[in-house]
Amino acid sequence: MGRKGLILCVCQGNCPSFQKMNIFEVGNAIRREKLVDYIAIHPQLCATDGDGFLTALLEGNSTDELYVGACDPVMQQKMFRDAFEASGFDKAHFHGVEIRNMDTNQAVEAIKKAISG
Repeated sequence: MGRKGLILCVCQGNCPSFQKMNIFEVGNAIRREKLVDYIAIHPQLCATDGDGFLTALLEGNSTDELYVGACDPVMQQKMFRDAFEASGFDKAHFHGVEIRNMDTNQAVEAIKKAISG
């Protein structure tokens, strides 16, 4: 079984589409069930420092599957492409999970569904 990581992005923490959830409780729920090996929260992965964060995290890392709870998964794939290439991470092992406009429980369930397949 490979090493799984989860990153939660909250669109700077002030986007209306993330106001119904407690992002810390989302992470805690996933952590408590031991569904991933690590969880990180980033305020804006689509920003330049988000690319730097992803590159640093994945470069030389043994992450086999990466899940990102954030905005539209298609947009995530496009936005993170450079970081995946720079770090050598195989984008086929990336799983974007849309959690916009969800409450805490809905976001947890969406992420759990993505991880369990």
